[in-house]
Amino acid sequence: MTGGQGVDRAVAEHVRMNRRSWNATSDGYQEEHGSQISGRGEPGWGVWQIPERELGILGDVSGRDVLEFGCGAAQWSILLAARGARPVGLDLSDRQLWHARRLMAAAGATFPLVHASAEQVPLRDGSFDVVFCDHGAMSFADPAATVPEAARLLRPGGLFAFSMGTPILDVCWSDESASVEPRFHGDYFGLRRLEFQGEVTFQVPYGEWIRLFRASGLVIEDLVELRPPEGASTTYGSYVPYAWARRWPAEHIWKLRKPV
Repeated sequence: MTGGQGVDRAVAEHVRMNRRSWNATSDGYQEEHGSQISGRGEPGWGVWQIPERELGILGDVSGRDVLEFGCGAAQWSILLAARGARPVGLDLSDRQLWHARRLMAAAGATFPLVHASAEQVPLRDGSFDVVFCDHGAMSFADPAATVPEAARLLRPGGLFAFSMGTPILDVCWSDESASVEPRFHGDYFGLRRLEFQGEVTFQVPYGEWIRLFRASGLVIEDLVELRPPEGASTTYGSYVPYAWARRWPAEHIWKLRKPV
């Protein structure tokens, strides 16, 4: 089977919107945030780039087939390739993949890039030991499609790990101020499709995440709530204020396993 659970689906509206948005904003995004993502020379999670060596989410990737699920400019995959992984980068935006090719050439890295939606991946079942993303596809694609796709793409015993914003962050988002505030503005039970300035993100309550993982045949190993270190700085200051993220979890990492 090769993608989308064997079903050719019409391109959803949110897929078209997000492709258009990321193609339009990719150059500015990489100029503003590229140094934050790869400037430390080691993989880091979330907007505060908390080092993978401290969190130990992916473990030893040497010799493993790894899919970056919404790779952007593939900064993570470039770093993992240098650690012996065999990465594949997938992204919805052809402009983001242009930046990925640029950075790969500068780093002397060579690995496949796939231009596709994470909701319908044109790759075979059981192709990977690890599927992961740092925000990426799990923030900008429908989890009802992406979670089963990740499970399909994993080999038995494979790891699915992804970071994204928390439901707490999303219910504290204010459209009026275009910022996260220390009070609830949205309905927790109404979380699903969130649209802002022509871009669509997705979020569901914690219970729904757990039921979706189980329905997709995945076992939860951990939920790591990210807290920025004291004095941390980020180029993503408009995503969440530092003081807010020190008090409440703005991002988390789900760590899941496909049973043997």
